[in-house]
Amino acid sequence: MSGIVQSNTVRTSGVIAASSAGLDWSSPVITGSTLSASANAGYWINTTANTCTITLPSPAEVGDQIVFADYARTWGTYKIIIDSNGLNYQGQDDTFIVEYDTSGETVSIVYSGATKGWIPMDDDEVADVPVNTAPTQKGIIAFGEISGAPYYTNNRILINSSGVLASSTSGVGTIKGGIAGAGYGYDKGICSGGSGASTTNLVSNTGVVAADVAGVGTNRNRMCGTTYGGDKGFFGFGNGGGSPNTNITNLVSNLGVVATDVSGIGTARVAPGAATYGSTGQALAAFGGTGSGGYLNVRNLITNQGVMASDISGAGTTQDKHLATRYGTDTSIFVYGQNGTNSDLSTSNKVSNTGVIAADVTGVGTGAYGKTASSFGGDKGIFYGGRNETTATFLTESNIVSNTGVVASSVANSGNTSVLGAAGMGYSQTA
Repeated sequence: MSGIVQSNTVRTSGVIAASSAGLDWSSPVITGSTLSASANAGYWINTTANTCTITLPSPAEVGDQIVFADYARTWGTYKIIIDSNGLNYQGQDDTFIVEYDTSGETVSIVYSGATKGWIPMDDDEVADVPVNTAPTQKGIIAFGEISGAPYYTNNRILINSSGVLASSTSGVGTIKGGIAGAGYGYDKGICSGGSGASTTNLVSNTGVVAADVAGVGTNRNRMCGTTYGGDKGFFGFGNGGGSPNTNITNLVSNLGVVATDVSGIGTARVAPGAATYGSTGQALAAFGGTGSGGYLNVRNLITNQGVMASDISGAGTTQDKHLATRYGTDTSIFVYGQNGTNSDLSTSNKVSNTGVIAADVTGVGTGAYGKTASSFGGDKGIFYGGRNETTATFLTESNIVSNTGVVASSVANSGNTSVLGAAGMGYSQTA
């Protein structure tokens, strides 16, 4: 005994039957071409393979109710046909054809008596169909350093929603390296700073890089960049190519407008990494070099309003050029970089959803510095390029980061760049 109290109706014949509030839906899904329906029951009708002809019960009692539901949203392909079995249907005798042929439809009928017979009380389509709304975010890699004159490029590499890199194509804007990239406006990107030009370049949600725009504030090389607040960007730190390292930051609006310099927070440094974390659009900048062989593992938390906090002791090896990307929904990861002995690293450090940096984890792939990192697919990341100090070579390999923070083995790609800018962009339903 279930303990559930079910309402019941006493028919004029004296038979007790379930009321409309307690329809019997215990029948299995109907896939056949015919059905003999019973009063006060509900039926899931699956017409994926065929039309279904339904014979209504006869005789019927006033108040009898039956519901038919399109189980597989296929009535538009294969309809249902209702045979009223000698009784009237909406006042018409059973010589009239009764059909329902709308996908997603549910039909509820009640017997009103001999004059009008069965009357539909509801025959509406359920129009809203669940859709895959998982973001199919893409990414872009642009600009960077190359081996051989002119030593900089404006080429771009698009990343589809599966993490596949397209071939490098000629880009727009002044050639430059050591730039930073960030997202803004939920689905667009911006590249800023770098050697060779004091300019910024907006990136559309289809990966089109716009022409140069004069930069705002102090032009710096090897800044860090990230998204914060869900739809705004952040650039921080860096130096002026021989000038002292800075702790300057610049916020980017959700329209891609770069604000003037803000300074004075955190240790001045070059080549830190930055990424988002948490559920409300927080971010952090971490690691970096101080010059003269000094390396850091400090972190600076950034609120979802773009306010950066003072240094907090970090975790892991002190290093710079340690790039980061988001993975999952509220976590990020730092991978690769260079330490005080100029050793190329492949270690990784995960960032929790509270901004805590975990200890070093043995890395994957070739040790390198100057890689770039971008999110893609809404919950995954990718690292690309970089330079290996030991072999003095530029790398063309990439490493995908899963939505659980697992760094995959290296994959060879075309291209040949280091110290690039990258950003996730283009949330859509298209790869």
